[in-house]
Amino acid sequence: MPPHEHTGHPRRWAILGVLVISLLVVVLDNTILNVALRTLADPVHGLGASQGELEWSINSYTLVFAGLLFTFGVLGDRAGRKRFLLIGLVLFGLASLLSAYAQSPAQLVAARALMGVGGAAIMPVTLSIISNVFDPRERGRAIGVWAGAVGLAVAIGPILGGALLEHYWWGSVFLINVPVVVLGVVLVALLVPESRDPDPGRVDVAGVLLSVVGLVALTYGIIDGGEHGFGRPLVWVAILGGLAVLAWFVAYERRSDHPSLDVRLFRVPRFAAPVAIVGLIFFAAMGVMFFTSFYLQLVRGYSPLETGLLFLPFAAAQLVFAPASAAMVRRYGGRAVAAVGLTLTVVALGAFAFVDATTPIWVVLVVFFLQGTGMANIMPPATESIMSALPREKAGVGSAVSNTVRQVAGALGVAVLGSVLSAVYRADVDPALRDLPAGAREAAGESISGAYAAAGQLGPAAPQLIAVADDAFLAAMHWAAGLAAAIAALGILVVLRWMPGRSAEAAGRPAPVGEPELAGTA
Repeated sequence: MPPHEHTGHPRRWAILGVLVISLLVVVLDNTILNVALRTLADPVHGLGASQGELEWSINSYTLVFAGLLFTFGVLGDRAGRKRFLLIGLVLFGLASLLSAYAQSPAQLVAARALMGVGGAAIMPVTLSIISNVFDPRERGRAIGVWAGAVGLAVAIGPILGGALLEHYWWGSVFLINVPVVVLGVVLVALLVPESRDPDPGRVDVAGVLLSVVGLVALTYGIIDGGEHGFGRPLVWVAILGGLAVLAWFVAYERRSDHPSLDVRLFRVPRFAAPVAIVGLIFFAAMGVMFFTSFYLQLVRGYSPLETGLLFLPFAAAQLVFAPASAAMVRRYGGRAVAAVGLTLTVVALGAFAFVDATTPIWVVLVVFFLQGTGMANIMPPATESIMSALPREKAGVGSAVSNTVRQVAGALGVAVLGSVLSAVYRADVDPALRDLPAGAREAAGESISGAYAAAGQLGPAAPQLIAVADDAFLAAMHWAAGLAAAIAALGILVVLRWMPGRSAEAAGRPAPVGEPELAGTA
C-alpha cells in the first residue's frame, strides 16, 4: 500500500463515536453496580444480598459474558458485526429492565446473566468494527479513544449511580441503561456499515461449552470457599473440576480444525504478552475496586454519590492519558509505555495496603489518579498489539480473546481477592462476636455490611461492634491489596521479557499465526 493511501471509512470518526456509546452502556453497568453494592446488601432498602450473592451479581454477568465472547466474536465476523451489535444492545436493554425489577438476589443474578449475553454480543464487535473502518496507521489512536471511553464510563457510572441511589430506589441504576441502549440502536442503524469475514469457519460449539463449564466451576469454587471456608470437599471438586475442564478445553482447541481459540496465537509475543498483561492487571484492579467501595462507604462514611465523586481522579486520568497513549507508543515504544504504566498501577494498588480509617482523603484521591494514569498507558498499547497481530477479517478473534481474558481475569480477581478479604475479616472479627445474639453474630461474622446492619439492632453496643468490624475489614483490605499489587507486578516481568520493543514494532507486519518470528525480539 503506498504511504499516502488510506483504507479507512470516510465516516470512521463518527462511527467511533457510535461505538463509544455502545461501549458506555456495558461499562456503565458495572461501575454503577459497584456503588450500589452496599444498598443491595441492605435488607430494608435493597435485597438483603450476602457477600457471596453480591459477588455473584457481578460474576454471573462476567462469566456468561466471557464464556460467550469466543463464539460471539466468531459469529460477529461470520454473520455481520453490525447485526450482532444491534442484537446485543436490544438484549442488554431488556435484561436491564428485568434487573431493575428483580424481587430477590437470585432473580438479580439471573437477570445479570442475561445482560451478559447482550454484553457478549456488543463488546467484541466494537473493536472488530474499529479494526475494519480505520487504517492501521490510525488504529492505535482510535483504540486509545475506545479505551478512554472506559474512563468516561468510570467517571459517569459511580456519580450517576450515587445520584440515583440518593433520590430513587436501587433498581434505577439498571433502568438508566435503557435510554442509552435506545440511542445506541438508532445511531448504529443509521451510521455503522455492515462488515463480515469473507471466509468464515465453522462455529466451535464444543470448545465454547467447555470454556463456560470450566470457568463457572472454577469461580464458583473460589467464591464458595471464600464465603464458607475451603475445608469442604464440594469446594475442591468445583475448583479442581474447573481446572480439569479448562485443560481439556486447551487440548481440544489444539486438535480442532476450527478452534474458537487458536492456541498457536500464543506463540506470537506481539499477541501473547499483551494478553497476559491484560489478564494480570484486571485480576488485580477489579478485585481492589470491589472492596474500595465498602471502604469508602462504610469505614469512611461517604454516601454513594460522594463515593462516586471520589472515583473522579481515576476517570480523569483515563480520559486524559488513554487517547494520548498512541503518541507515547510511537515515541517510546509499546514496551516502555506499558512498563511505566504497570509500575504506576502496582504502586497505586500497593498503597491500599497502608490506607486506614484516618488516612487523609486527598491521599486516596492521589492513589486513584496514579492507578488511572497507569492503566491508561497499559490498555491501549496492549489492545493495539493484540489487534495488529491478526488480519482485519479475523478482528473478532483478537477482540474476543482480549475481552475474554479481561473479563475472566476481573471475575477471578473479585472471587480470589474477595475470598481473601472474607477469610481474613472472619478470622479477625470472630473472637469479638461471642457475646452477641446469634442472629447478630452470624450477620457480623459474614461481612462488614452485615456488621453494620447488625449494629443497628444493638443499641449501646453498636459503636463497639462497628469499631471491631472496621479494624477487621482494614486488616483484610491490607492483605488483599498487597496480593493485588504482587500479581500486577508480574505484568512488569512479562513486559520486560516478552513484549516486543521498538525495533520489532518498527519492523513492519507481525508474523503470521503459527510463525513466531518475533520471539527473538523480546
